[in-house]
Amino acid sequence: MIDWRLLQRKLGGQLQRPLTGAKATPLAGGDTNRAFRLDCGSCRFFVKLDRVDRESMFVSEREGLEALRSSQTIRIPDVHLIGNDGEHAYIVMEYIELGWAPGHDRLAQSLAAMHACVQSRFGFHCDNAIGSTPQLNRPTTDWVEFWREQRLEFQLELARRNGISTQLIDRGLRLAGNLAQFFTTYRPQASLLHGDLWSGNWGFDHAGNPVVYDPACYYGDHEADLAMMELFGSPGARFFACYRECFPIDAGYAERRDLYNLYHLLNHANLFGGSYASQARQSIDRLLAQLS
Repeated sequence: MIDWRLLQRKLGGQLQRPLTGAKATPLAGGDTNRAFRLDCGSCRFFVKLDRVDRESMFVSEREGLEALRSSQTIRIPDVHLIGNDGEHAYIVMEYIELGWAPGHDRLAQSLAAMHACVQSRFGFHCDNAIGSTPQLNRPTTDWVEFWREQRLEFQLELARRNGISTQLIDRGLRLAGNLAQFFTTYRPQASLLHGDLWSGNWGFDHAGNPVVYDPACYYGDHEADLAMMELFGSPGARFFACYRECFPIDAGYAERRDLYNLYHLLNHANLFGGSYASQARQSIDRLLAQLS
């Protein structure tokens, strides 16, 4: 286990103030890293640990958090320290106590404002990770090409290496080759995205301010964030109604939702196996049926 007192001293040096009494409490949640609350006297921090060779993932996470912060639309935890002790990579952040949700209107408004931050190209200034899987973000002006090559085909190649059904892979590649049919009348903007916006990566602080964390940022179709919010549950009809008042949602969103969530199902199949491959196959079959 990491030397918490050594980390306390490094953190104190970074913050230029003395910290005492390091006490680490394991936190539940998350499949990629181990998470802890670190109490140093009256100061409290959130710490994630991973293998030492994954320090670059924490660096790219900080890049994503800073991009979200620069939008000035939603609360983001401050990053205090990134490093390693020779055995563990770590990232130390502001600890935000999550509280009672006052309703999803403010979340919808904040995310719509974040998605209104657009640029001319899809992608990001660096690659990052989705879970522990590398996520490519090479900038391009062609959204269909981006989603085909850097999202679906990348995951399908990983699935091939992992021995997942060749039938799934072949049908997935057929789908990837026909993506343009889902965008005949819809031209997405390159919106600032969180990138991994399932329900475990957003919440509210005790003042009712929306908070997001654990991003896999890039610039892409805002529908991709909305789709992920519905993959493992949904924020509900009121959220979407409020979001639409701030940022219109194209009528074809319901058709593309499976397309965007297929990326996450494939990633889960590659990371965790289990039933995710069959869910991905079912999603591919539904999407191919729309092309018939």
